[in-house]
Amino acid sequence: MRVGGLRVDAISDGAFVARPSYFGDHVSGTERPDVFDRDGAAWLPIGCFLIRQEQTGTDAPAPVVLVDAGLGPALDPMPDGMMLVGGQLLTGLHAAGVAPAEITDVVITHFHLDHVGWLFGRDARPIFPNARVWFGAAEWAHFVNGPGEMAPHIEAGFRAAEGTPALRPVETDVVVAPGVRAVPAPGHTPGHLAVVAESGGERLLLLGDSITIPQQMAEDGWRSMGDVDAAIAERTRQALWAQLAEPGTTGVGAHFPELRSGRVVAGEWSAEWSADGSPVG
Repeated sequence: MRVGGLRVDAISDGAFVARPSYFGDHVSGTERPDVFDRDGAAWLPIGCFLIRQEQTGTDAPAPVVLVDAGLGPALDPMPDGMMLVGGQLLTGLHAAGVAPAEITDVVITHFHLDHVGWLFGRDARPIFPNARVWFGAAEWAHFVNGPGEMAPHIEAGFRAAEGTPALRPVETDVVVAPGVRAVPAPGHTPGHLAVVAESGGERLLLLGDSITIPQQMAEDGWRSMGDVDAAIAERTRQALWAQLAEPGTTGVGAHFPELRSGRVVAGEWSAEWSADGSPVG
């Protein structure tokens, strides 16, 4: 993807096998066979995004921003036969020509285990040794010090880095790198962030899990099993959905099918668009 002078590469760390119950007990797979198309399940990616500047105009190294850190080399069974399977992020980075040490900034949209898995190794040492890690400040209280689920080695890594410049908790809009901002998008988790990549009059919203898949916005009452505060999460979904209808704005979530970006046209999701923003086909 190109956003003005920014290049954004979508990289999947693995697969999220989701069943209708993820979106609510009342949801039936027969309602959306286009979504639940493999034995009653949706096979969704575990998305991460690499943001680089095409040209900087200087000899200084350009920032290399990674949005989310996948599940890591792990398999996590979930209720109702759902599952998360990770382990491919470093392979994807290698294919993109980027080594872990070249990452300057990691923005974690939220602390669910399929977004922080590659932050620290089993020894709690950072996988991206030169990166600053940005996250919503409210995530710390809920996941590190509170009831949220977190793998022991990930928690140990966070605690070892606490108070150092490597960790950048944020409470409001913040510039991470030129053309890249982290903005609050709470509800799915208390400190959930979205990331805005903006350049040359174009804007891409990286939604994390604030919207799980675009199809849920067309269905009444579809939520997310992981929402910590369902009411706030719904308000955030609607606000971001409205932004996706604005000229020059596209977006993609961490679990959008095929990690395809798109925009909202006349209230409906369109995964393809022309240079002037009009729908294709």
